[in-house]
Amino acid sequence: MADSQHEADRWSAEEAALDAGRAFVEGEEPILQEPPGFDHARIEKAVREILFAIGEDPDRDGLRDTPARVARAYAEQFAGLRQAPEDALTTVFDADHEEMVLVKDIEVYSVCEHHLVPFHGVAHVGYTPNKKGQITGLSKLARLVDVYARRPQVQERMTSQVADALMKVLEPRGVIVVIEAEHLCMTMRGVRKPGAKTVTSAVRGDFRDHAETRAEAMSLILGR
Repeated sequence: MADSQHEADRWSAEEAALDAGRAFVEGEEPILQEPPGFDHARIEKAVREILFAIGEDPDRDGLRDTPARVARAYAEQFAGLRQAPEDALTTVFDADHEEMVLVKDIEVYSVCEHHLVPFHGVAHVGYTPNKKGQITGLSKLARLVDVYARRPQVQERMTSQVADALMKVLEPRGVIVVIEAEHLCMTMRGVRKPGAKTVTSAVRGDFRDHAETRAEAMSLILGR
């Protein structure tokens, strides 16, 4: 029982570290790590220059600490650059389960790489286990989405990346990923169409090859 509790506590600490973009070392407090190429001081300098360039005074009270705040925010928002997708799928169980597993409405927050403004929405991730009946923890699917969302992204690529990572690590019979998101680059600028949603999908294996399997998944996603 003690060993089981220790392992559960370790998983909880490991997951908390992953959420915060930190390295987990058993017995130690998670330490914030800057990703390769992440230069906090350089970001601060660049943000200060941007404020100058738009005609603002970066030394006024409201903006004095803004460059440092932006650098810290970027360290969090782009934490996925220093996380390997397979690390989000470390837990695999022999469950003798062959039916579809689907997690709906996973909240997604990412940053469009074209304008560096956010897009947000939900992801639906499903798979059919391999012939061994192996499954992963449900939270791991959400964490995998986060790994790819916390990078400069385009929705189309992120959808395929999540699907391909699941296929590579879990080796399931099939994968389906659907992401619905609103892009602020369309809402607050440009065409300015609030509420417009972009929907992307990626299907692999059974979901690509068998229309009935794909239809079952879409029915569950749409709630019909």
